Amino acid sequence: MGQIRINELARELEVKSKRILDYLAEIGLPEKKSHSSSIEDEVADKVRAYFRALEQAEQEAERREAEAKAAAERAAAERAAVERAAAEQAAAAAREAEATAAPAARLAAAAPPTAAVTRPAARPAAPGEARPQPLRPAAAGEGAARLRPRAAAGAPAMPAPGKPIYEPKPAVRPRPAAKTHLEKRFEEGERKLMHPVRARVRPEPGERKIAPVKEAPPVRREPIEITITEGITVKELAEKLEVRAKDVIKVLLDRGMLATINQSLDTELAGEAAKAFNATVSVISFEEHTLEVAPAEGKGERALRAPVVTVMGHVDHGKTSLLDAIRETNTAAGEAGGITQHIGAYQVEVHGRKIVFIDTPGHEAFTRMRARGAKVTDVVVLVVAADDGVMPQTLEAIDHARAAKVPLVVAVNKIDKPGALPDRVKKQLADRGLVPEDWGGDTVMVDVSAKQKTNLNLLLEMILLVSDLQELKANPALPSRGTVLEAQLDRGRGPVATVLVQDGTLRVGDPFIVGTVFGKVRAMFDDRGRSVEEAAPSTPVAVLGLTALPEAGDRFQVVSDEVKAKQVASYREQKLREAALVASSRLTLDQLHEQLQAGAVKELPLILKADVQGSVEALSEQLEKLSTEKVKVKIVHAGVGGISETDVLLASASNAVIIAFNVRPDPKAGDLAEQEGVDVRLHGVIYEVLEEIRKAAAGLLEPTLKETLVGRAEVRETFRIPRVGMVAGCYVLDGKILRDADVRVLRDNVVIYQSKVASLRRFKDDVKEVQSGYECGVSISNFSDIKVGDVLEIFAVEKVPSEVSA
Repeated sequence: MGQIRINELARELEVKSKRILDYLAEIGLPEKKSHSSSIEDEVADKVRAYFRALEQAEQEAERREAEAKAAAERAAAERAAVERAAAEQAAAAAREAEATAAPAARLAAAAPPTAAVTRPAARPAAPGEARPQPLRPAAAGEGAARLRPRAAAGAPAMPAPGKPIYEPKPAVRPRPAAKTHLEKRFEEGERKLMHPVRARVRPEPGERKIAPVKEAPPVRREPIEITITEGITVKELAEKLEVRAKDVIKVLLDRGMLATINQSLDTELAGEAAKAFNATVSVISFEEHTLEVAPAEGKGERALRAPVVTVMGHVDHGKTSLLDAIRETNTAAGEAGGITQHIGAYQVEVHGRKIVFIDTPGHEAFTRMRARGAKVTDVVVLVVAADDGVMPQTLEAIDHARAAKVPLVVAVNKIDKPGALPDRVKKQLADRGLVPEDWGGDTVMVDVSAKQKTNLNLLLEMILLVSDLQELKANPALPSRGTVLEAQLDRGRGPVATVLVQDGTLRVGDPFIVGTVFGKVRAMFDDRGRSVEEAAPSTPVAVLGLTALPEAGDRFQVVSDEVKAKQVASYREQKLREAALVASSRLTLDQLHEQLQAGAVKELPLILKADVQGSVEALSEQLEKLSTEKVKVKIVHAGVGGISETDVLLASASNAVIIAFNVRPDPKAGDLAEQEGVDVRLHGVIYEVLEEIRKAAAGLLEPTLKETLVGRAEVRETFRIPRVGMVAGCYVLDGKILRDADVRVLRDNVVIYQSKVASLRRFKDDVKEVQSGYECGVSISNFSDIKVGDVLEIFAVEKVPSEVSA
């Protein structure tokens, strides 16, 4: 027998749960004391019958009351009609009596006096006999009146000939239905809108006039200058203009915009509205406005801060290796292909002073990332390999440093390699305007070796010396601000942004705005992954607590007015969405005709997914530059994170190719891509992506390496065994695990390492393979950072002819 909760039954019957509980107590179920208690279906049916009977009784009572009220209204209307008819008859009789008595009074006044005549007493009239009337002289025009019988005093007037004796009862006018409050307010508003405001004036003798009010001439306002921010509301604009909000709304209404007092305005529209009040508008960003209204007590308390150093140079010239030697870490081993493809921020301490290093990738595809690094930096360290010399990206780094107007320190690396010629490098740099100090110039150059750790302390001392000449200072008391160096999506932690604090002190719990994203600092981590409570100026930290993923390069600003920050972030997001809708214009027939006239132009639609925002930004820019005369490369969608089913469905609908850079599709998305026939290209090095798309655009694709998924296993536990290393206890999800096969380690669908299976065991026995549904122990060659929850992906590589359909 089924059961139902009391609160669900209350919602069904549209009554309160307490009424049901009271009724249950009446019928002998006092143990049901909570709205979340359950009752049997039989009891529920009894409750339904009881309350429905109550509802019917109430409806019947309301109906009877309405009928009685209507009958009373009808009776009152009939009584009023009868009384009104009686009053009209009495008034008509009075008028008739007055008209009959007036001629007789005139004749009596005009007759001469006569002696009294004694007349015999009249006998009483017999029953049914008409009593004779006394004779009197008839007045002129009274013949017709004499023919009509006279009405007795107090009797109702006789009707005129040809008219009915009884007047018809006037029809009862139906009473209009009572108007609701909203209808009355609407009619009042309509009347005020349709009729202008009028005022009573003193009328002339014998007449009344209603004259319109003469409006006073507008007062000319003195010209003023105001400063507004993006997303300013009507109320805020009125306060800055020192006028009433309804005056601003009237100006906007005259321009065809119906706005409310809390509506956000575009800067152009706000400027036009301000011109109506003789005001000049200057627009600043919300972040600049926040700095302007910073507390005055914090001004002037500037202290020395650590220098921010950006490391630039050509590919494989040893930038990351140099930083590793300084930090005594091994970052380069974790990068795909041995090259840096993300911005990394590191903090080191030298002689009690801190230096912040920003390692930017050297490949040309990350030009914008390097430019962004140069904007936030104080000193640029240009790394040049002594055995390679000045290369194109080296010249590009010099141009970025000069454009940012920051001092430059040259580190001539790899001086320990055979064939290294540091003097040749210095001569090449001198030809580009960078003359070494020992040659009489002003450019600091230090010969270093990252592998041998040669002259590293000298390089750090030179960096501190150059930064001291700039007198770098910051104010820790101001609201914190900085720049987003990188942003990525973490499954466990959500959106994570790498922020370089440039001014103020960032603390846990501070509300902030960054581009179109608003949030609160939930947690912070330093460059080594340690949790910190606050970050001083010139400190790189990973910030958690963002509501969405910001763009790399956005300004990070702590705010005091959270409501205003949310409003500005929402306004920016709306404008960004509108711009995206405008940009996605549809193809017209005229455009189609022009394309046919110019020749068939094919499109190669791509969906780009990468592990971090910087890679997405750089790859999008470089891929769009690969368009040829015959094929146009179009980025349909670009995002951060693993490939989802939504991405596959979008690729299927738009006939696009998915480019996965350091990410992988989840199992459901992979199966869906196989069913839909969507081409998914997996890459870990940016050279391969650009080269493949370049050949695809030119129609010169060679047979490529196709990956075949052999099996997948989930790490359930980890063990550290002496002389073996870290071993992962795995459960095979699907397929099989092969010994000596290629393996890829996935964490949150992001590739963190790729190697081979070093050993495979089933209990204590070495085995060649383990099928799906069984457990096994796996060790991966040259990799020990295995964590519970990671996924091992076993794959095989084979050459197949490549086809990119667009």
